[in-house]
Amino acid sequence: MSDRIDIQVLGIGGNGHIGFNEPGSSLASRTRQVKLTPETIKDNSRFFEKIEDVPTSAITMGIGTILESQCILLFANGANKADAVAASLEGPICAKVPASALQLHPNVPGQ
Repeated sequence: MSDRIDIQVLGIGGNGHIGFNEPGSSLASRTRQVKLTPETIKDNSRFFEKIEDVPTSAITMGIGTILESQCILLFANGANKADAVAASLEGPICAKVPASALQLHPNVPGQ
């Protein structure tokens, strides 16, 4: 029995974040509490009646932990995420685009 996650299902934010690992997150980060960027707070405001009700922090699985998964599926919805997807798949691996770390993983279908 393995302690690894079999399948990691992720969405990508318009700024290239995955799992609330905002730009600037360490690519070796572990599960932790993070402060959300104003862009992420605004994007999530659609789930709340008032912007004041949107959480400003979250608990996230770190990028280092995500990369230990056996298989990673990344989903993106909407044209507003096209640049983030392109940067994460075709750009350099960097903390500015957290999803770019997925280039380091051997099992991200479609990559």
